[in-house]
Amino acid sequence: MAQSTIEWTNATWNPVTGCTKVSPGCKHCYAERMAHRLQAMGQPNYVNGFKLTLHEHMLERPLTWKQPMLIFVNSMSDLFHPDVPLDFIQQVFAVMRRAEWHRFQVLTKRSERLLALNDQLAWPDNVWMGVSVENEAYRFRVNHLRQTGAQVKFLSLEPLLGPLPALHLMGIDWVIVGGESGPGARPMSGEWVVDIQQQCLRADVPFFFKQWGGAKKKKNGRMLEGRTWEQMPAHGMFTVAGG
Repeated sequence: MAQSTIEWTNATWNPVTGCTKVSPGCKHCYAERMAHRLQAMGQPNYVNGFKLTLHEHMLERPLTWKQPMLIFVNSMSDLFHPDVPLDFIQQVFAVMRRAEWHRFQVLTKRSERLLALNDQLAWPDNVWMGVSVENEAYRFRVNHLRQTGAQVKFLSLEPLLGPLPALHLMGIDWVIVGGESGPGARPMSGEWVVDIQQQCLRADVPFFFKQWGGAKKKKNGRMLEGRTWEQMPAHGMFTVAGG
């Protein structure tokens, strides 16, 4: 089992690894740093470093995990990258459908391709589909997501690089906010976070605050206005480990 330290999931499943940068949120990509580290360690799935690579031998891995879990799909890539063939995406969806006891969290920055392929995907009830939005210029991804057939739709506003006032949250089931972490981390304003939290409160959308980030993210912590925020979608939810 690929257990995860990401606060909003239990495990990761990477039938695809590697990616290319598509927007400002990618500048300090944690997955790229991790992929090169795993390559140096000789991990066989990372012999190509961060070059996009399909791993057919990983496709059925979640079927071997019998305990129900939240599973983040492609934490080290983007399932809707243009170099991932449609038939491979459909195979991933077929496995998620078969593993009906899990909840799968798919996250993309390629919302244009997500929407373009929507009608060619069979959306199981246990698939949560999300888009990353780092600043105002990429708000359009929310509208693309809203038009998909996903039963649960969520936003990952991480790394949050600017304010996002007046988000249109109709049809959105969950919002995650987090600051950038690691070398060269760009700062996140508390005002941006509080504004988004208040928008979620008014729209009755669950709000999850992941971290303040920074070069020393553990020191900066996860508290927002004196408490942690770990709300989750109510759709058939079970408890996240540590949540």
